[in-house]
Amino acid sequence: MLNFDAGTSDFFIPLGQAERERYEKVVPQDHFLRRLTQLVDFTRFLPLLATAYSPDQGRKPLDPLVMLKFEVLAFHYRLSDRELLVVNRFNIAYRLFLGLSLDSPFPHPSLMTYFRKRLGPERLQQIFDDLVGQARQLGLIKDRLRLKDATHIIANIAVPSTIRLVADTRDQLLETLQPFAPPRVAEEEQRAEAIRVATEDAKDEERLLQRVAHLRTLLAWADEVPRQEIFGQQSQTAQERLRSALALAHKVLADREDPQAQDKVLSVHDADARCGKHGDFYNGYLVDVALDADSQIITAVNVLPANGDEGGDAAQLIRQEEQAHGNAVDAVSIDGAGFRGPVLRELTDPKGLNLEVFTPPSEVPPSKGFPSERFTLKVIELTCPAGETTRQRERNPNDTGLKYRFSRKQCGGCRLRGECLSNPEAKQRTVIKNDYEAEYTAAKAKTQTQEYARVRREHPAIERKLAELVRRHDLRHARYRGRLKVLFQSLLTVLVVNMKRIVRLLSAPCEAAVGTVRAELAGVR
Repeated sequence: MLNFDAGTSDFFIPLGQAERERYEKVVPQDHFLRRLTQLVDFTRFLPLLATAYSPDQGRKPLDPLVMLKFEVLAFHYRLSDRELLVVNRFNIAYRLFLGLSLDSPFPHPSLMTYFRKRLGPERLQQIFDDLVGQARQLGLIKDRLRLKDATHIIANIAVPSTIRLVADTRDQLLETLQPFAPPRVAEEEQRAEAIRVATEDAKDEERLLQRVAHLRTLLAWADEVPRQEIFGQQSQTAQERLRSALALAHKVLADREDPQAQDKVLSVHDADARCGKHGDFYNGYLVDVALDADSQIITAVNVLPANGDEGGDAAQLIRQEEQAHGNAVDAVSIDGAGFRGPVLRELTDPKGLNLEVFTPPSEVPPSKGFPSERFTLKVIELTCPAGETTRQRERNPNDTGLKYRFSRKQCGGCRLRGECLSNPEAKQRTVIKNDYEAEYTAAKAKTQTQEYARVRREHPAIERKLAELVRRHDLRHARYRGRLKVLFQSLLTVLVVNMKRIVRLLSAPCEAAVGTVRAELAGVR
């Protein structure tokens, strides 16, 4: 492992003692960056950062801790890489935070990009978990309750027409095939140009048809390339690029075959982005977070496609936190996305997460006849309120339960027929017994308790936190393309917001802290 210290890099010039004292006279003691340096132990991140570099190859790297602090400044103050390095030249508070002398040069903005590639979302996730661990060691984070919610991120793409999408897919595939068969690629490029010229004045339907046909022919050849000897002679990067391009091309054609597909590729430039609805329709992603209700520190982050399963991701967030810290969360509060049988079962399973779940039930129009709860199920036999039984059943169309059917003879002369059948002209009654009826019943019963009312009064805290991420740190718009890169952006943004919260809690506990954390901090300070 590399041993980074103030003298590791020949590029950065660290602060001398006399210069530090002059900086500290200029920058107020209560400045956020000075408090941040005092309250967050950045040196704990060094072992993780060191793994991004080879210990015995290449040139001596720039101090990765300084580079990470550059990222913190950029995301805290909403600066681009170039803007950040310009401001750093004359901002004394920034230089004090970085620990750099006035004589120290700054890297070219492109080195920030290379640093992010080295760091990657996996290492950044570990740094995020380490910061949450620091907050836990300081007594800020409790396991009483997590608030879970999501907001949308708009993808950094211009959604092309279907014709343009197919053409872009073809061009990308040809580019990735270039190292394996240059002559054939040149022929296919000439054919693509010939199709463009020949269909220039044709109708859109014909233009699209010609390009789809060419892409199919191209794929029939390209699918054989990974089985050829030349494939193994190329670099791992070239092989992975071709595999990705092949998968994307097949997905685009499959979307073309199914006009009603709900998971369509929008752009070859960001193949992970999807169309979803969060208020209005949009193209991009969902950032999903879990918030500690007592400290209002975010404990887990994930990024989903715009059409992702927001409710189902709740279990992933809780597991992510518990695996990182070895804790056991007691309860979680979710909006209406959590009121789904599979989600409730996974969260409340005594052998699994074993959480107490607080979620508002979906509004269902009242049934005109007897609800399904009035029908008693014993093993495979269903009994109606009048005492009639049936075993005639089949899976319902959504595969979420069994649909039982009573015969016309049973319903024809029933004394409760008028109350049971919502439609008087119906010949017989069918009843669906949901697989998750017990979970739904328990969740509905909980809404009548005082504890549920108290927890739901706490829930708006996560909406305010999401608003902070979006309005103060521009998380509404993706800086990068691809789910993992958007996750990287989200982790860095949340890392900064958590640092702000830790500083505020430890600097002014009586005014800023809430719940049990406020009481405990106020008692010791």
